[in-house]
Amino acid sequence: MRVVIIGSGLAGQLAALRLADGPGLSASTTQEIVLVTGGRLPSGSSLWAQGGIAAATGADDAPESHTADTIAAGAGLTDPAVAAALCADGPAAVAELIARGVVFDRDADGELSRGLEAAHSRRRVLHAGGDATGSVIVTALSARIRESRVEVRERTLVTRILTEGGRATGVELDGPEGRSTLTADAVVLATGGAGALYPHTTNPETSIGSGIVLAYAAGAAVADLEFVQFHPTVLAGGGLVSEAVRGEGAVLRDESGRRFMLDVDARAELAPRDIVARAIAATMAAQGGRPVQLDATGLGGASALAARFPTIDRLVRRLGIDWATELVPVTPAAHYAMGGVLADLDGRTTVAGLFAIGETAATGVHGANRLASNSLLEAAVSAMRCAALLQQEPTVWGAPLPVPAAAEPAAAVGATLASDPGRVVPSATPFGAALPTPSATRSAAASTAPSPTPSTTQEIPIRLLAAPGRDDLLTHGSDPLSGEEIRQLAWQHLGLVRDGVSLASLRSRLAGSRPADALATTLLPLARLVTEAALARVESRGAHFRSDAPATDPAAAVRSAWMRAMAASPELSTTGVPAAASPAAADATAAAATAAADDIPAPTTPAGALA
Repeated sequence: MRVVIIGSGLAGQLAALRLADGPGLSASTTQEIVLVTGGRLPSGSSLWAQGGIAAATGADDAPESHTADTIAAGAGLTDPAVAAALCADGPAAVAELIARGVVFDRDADGELSRGLEAAHSRRRVLHAGGDATGSVIVTALSARIRESRVEVRERTLVTRILTEGGRATGVELDGPEGRSTLTADAVVLATGGAGALYPHTTNPETSIGSGIVLAYAAGAAVADLEFVQFHPTVLAGGGLVSEAVRGEGAVLRDESGRRFMLDVDARAELAPRDIVARAIAATMAAQGGRPVQLDATGLGGASALAARFPTIDRLVRRLGIDWATELVPVTPAAHYAMGGVLADLDGRTTVAGLFAIGETAATGVHGANRLASNSLLEAAVSAMRCAALLQQEPTVWGAPLPVPAAAEPAAAVGATLASDPGRVVPSATPFGAALPTPSATRSAAASTAPSPTPSTTQEIPIRLLAAPGRDDLLTHGSDPLSGEEIRQLAWQHLGLVRDGVSLASLRSRLAGSRPADALATTLLPLARLVTEAALARVESRGAHFRSDAPATDPAAAVRSAWMRAMAASPELSTTGVPAAASPAAADATAAAATAAADDIPAPTTPAGALA
């Protein structure tokens, strides 16, 4: 059996290690594990994560409390069953990382240090290297990968997922030795997020949603793409200031010195990220677009800041700011994609043999607004669960997720889209995707394995919005559009505040365009998918805010998915889209990934894609 894993962040590396040595299982049943990465180890957006990993490891905490916080942050779209499974496995995931050499920060008594971040009811965020958690984790895992039997193919891009009879059978590669194909029994996408769709982002330039586009081109359903989280506090000069800084007591002020978050939410600076980010944007608009100020002057002085936040301290001081005595200018920036390839927590997608884990997956656990530091947790837990599933017989893991039911006509559910009356809106058809826990025999030494949880059914309904026979968003027009132009359009139309007229204009512009460069090959279909999702949700919920529909509609607590028309109803498909849509990353993007891996082994200008 051969498993190909695409991506070398936390999710990809941990899945590969688990498949290679089968911790907690009698023995590994996977003969070949191939890890494909566009850069060099360590790489991936996990490397940039600052804040930490959330897990209920404290004596005053419990997975049930963590689950409740996760659900509350998700604005009505977090699936309770998935959230409960994730949080229940959190302590075991942390134990696994420690067993693999990850050194988390500890207090004077030798206990794990726990930080507080927005929307958490407990101090449960574990960190490493102060504010270099992601770097510490993936560097440790990379060392284990180098010692393992995992075959690593660096500087190699995946340009297509091969399918036969509706099943993933391998990948098409573009590497140092040219183009080639690699067959596989299972393909695991761990490609990270899509924050680099925007010009202002906390993500590395390689986070262009390649896994989403690859999966969509292969016929998989994608979901929740309208929900893009914008981090509230990014340095005006570039680089993330982790939410953990506010968790330790830093506050936000407008240019007159007023602490404006006290007027917005009772939780002030620790309100959910979407609330804080929009409040900052509104404050900036009121003061002519100038940044707001983060005040960390009450956090113990220069030595305390340098000890707790060494990465941020270097970054801020490089900009000439003494943040022990001066305020730090910050603005929001694109940060995390709640949407992605429709998957369960074990990674199964709607295409047999194709799996998605980490940020590239849409499991329903983040809902409309991810809880801080749940991203590294999801990457670890989904990697462990996916690997455990793949260690079983193909009869167990070979079946795909069921395709969600198509939405009812708009009139049947009493709603239409003002910007496009022909679109459809939510039905109440539930998505019955099981979340089985592998039942393989565990060894007596399996202390770091996820705790068994009963099979559950996802509770949030999901609708399929791809209309059979219509263009499937891989069909191009005649007007050339570059990747950078797409990024600027995304910031203008798909940012913190959206509206139907602007979105409809963007849809028309993108539909009539073709890629003018390699970067646009991926960003163009990605932008079309996000635009369709944003147009379809005519309400404001979590990270998705529509100025023309500012209220949250209780009837719209439904997730939305898209598939290629030829995949949803192949007998009606007339699009003729070639199988090779070539959603590879741009040459410049690949070069950026390589440069990051070569020149910044532990990033000093963190983006914090997973903080």
